Order: sequence, then C-alpha cells, then structure tokens
Amino acid sequence: MSEKLFDEVPSLDLADFLSNDEGRKNEFVQKLGEAYNNIGFVAIKNHFLTDELSTKLYNVIKRFFQLEDAKKSKYEIEGLSGQRGYIGKGKEHAKGRKTGDLKEFYHIGQEVTDGDPIKSEYPDNIFPDELPEMKEIGLEVYHRLEKTGIYMLRAIALYLGLDESYFDAKVKNGNSILRPIHYFPIEKPEEVPADAVRAAEHGDINLITLLMGASADGLQVLRRDGKWIPITALPEQLVVNVGDMLERHTNGKLKSTIHRVVNPPRELMGNSRYSIPFFMHPRSDMDLTCLDECIDSEHPKAFDDITAGEFLNQRLAEIGLKK
Repeated sequence: MSEKLFDEVPSLDLADFLSNDEGRKNEFVQKLGEAYNNIGFVAIKNHFLTDELSTKLYNVIKRFFQLEDAKKSKYEIEGLSGQRGYIGKGKEHAKGRKTGDLKEFYHIGQEVTDGDPIKSEYPDNIFPDELPEMKEIGLEVYHRLEKTGIYMLRAIALYLGLDESYFDAKVKNGNSILRPIHYFPIEKPEEVPADAVRAAEHGDINLITLLMGASADGLQVLRRDGKWIPITALPEQLVVNVGDMLERHTNGKLKSTIHRVVNPPRELMGNSRYSIPFFMHPRSDMDLTCLDECIDSEHPKAFDDITAGEFLNQRLAEIGLKK
C-alpha cells in the first residue's frame, strides 16, 4: 500500500491502455492500481465520450430540469423505486442520514436488444415528451461510457492478477444507470434544514462510477488522513472512482472512497449545478464474494458473501429510494 497522500486526483491516459505497447499498457495498470489502492479516484482522458456529445447532453438535461415541477413529475413513476425516469427534489439521502439531498435527478438504464432474458429484470426507459432528442443523446452517451467502463474494468482485472476479460460477462447488459443531476438553486437558505447539503458524504453502490465534467465546483473526496480535497472533472476528462461493490469483491484492496458535494458559498447559492455520473453495475447475479487473490494472513476476509442484486436492493432501501 502506498503511503503517499494525493493532493489531487491522479490523471491517466486511456490511450496508454489501448495501445499495442505492453510497457505503456502495464504502466497504466500499475498507476491505476496505485490510485485505487490509495484515493479511489482517477481522471481519464482519451476515453470514448466526445466533448460535443457531452455538451449536447448537458444542454438537453438543463432544459428538462427547467420545466415546471408539475411537468417533470409526470415522469416520476410510482413503484419503480427510482430506477427509471425522474426522481424529485430531496427524495434521496445518504446512507445513515434522514435529511434529503438538495438535488433532483433523472435515470436512464440499460436497453437490452439481444434477446438476453435479463431484460425481464429491467423496467423500460422513460423519456420526456417535451424533449424528444433526449432519448438518442442519452443512450449514445450511455453506450460510450459503458464502453469506457469495460476497458477500465479490464485494467482493474489485470491489476488484480485476474484474466483481462474477467468482468466482461459480468457487466454485459448490466444494471448500469446514467444519472443527470440538477443541484437546484437554494433561493432561501434559511428555509432548508441546517444539515441539508447537495450530496451528503457517501460511497457509490456500484463497481465503478464514470463522471462527466460537472458545471461547477463542489465535489470533494475524503483522503485517508481525514482531509477533504476538491475534485474537478475537466471538460475532456472523466473522473472514474471505485464503488462499494468493487471494494467488497476485492476485500478492501481497492478503495470506495467517501465523497460529497458541498453547498456553494451563500452568495452563489442561487446558482444551479449540473452533474452526470454513470454508475456501472454488473448483472444482478454477479457473486461479490471476496476474491481469493485479495485475501491473505494480513488481509483476512472482511465482507460477507452477497450477490450484486441483493446488495443493490439493500442499499436502495438504506438511501430512501426503495421501501
């Protein structure tokens, strides 16, 4: 374990991993592993999402969130536990908290097109009638981030001493979610709960999260020494972090680092913040049992056996999305 404390998220070039140069590829794998052992986050350039597509999605989701609440609420479907469509203001809270986060968001999920029976587990996507272009743009971004995530997982597999394709079948038609988020303006700060924040400190549920560049500052990650450091995803970068499922599966070798989105200074509270993470999930039947490669006398098995589907349902209940 490296004792180095990062002052910023390490930056890596995915082109190194995709190259035919074994030296470059191996260096990428080792640097990725060091970062994920340590701070749990990296910034990646030369991924599969273009700036043009990113801008198009931000533009369309801003227009969606500017709709009247009554129009947005048409796309909040009872009984879906927030799996698809719109999720209203303050509905989600961090694990262990009761106060809702100061945000609203939209979920775009997996489109199964190859006859895979796993389709029966997923509700159909919901897209707003007012913005017909959101479907094409949203699904294109989804597929490009999913493709990037597959290569990131291949690098992680090599770092763990596994076959490079170890995760491929586990994430094929996986339960991944693209989540455009609107951290809405706080017009009357005195009227929100004293402990309400845009996103309280939390770890992500999934294997890895790929975050497109956000529209404003506010994202912070908790370093091992207890210091919060800011994270900014530059326009051409994706920030990719380890989620709780991967931490469990690697017996804590890879760190699902706690992070949060803090409220802006009072004079900026009237401004919106937008963010679009892609939560990469495996299929529900993936076994998250700790890998033998990550267990030894110094690192005894730290987590109970559980499947990805069981873990997801447990966590959705803990954060208020599933009753």
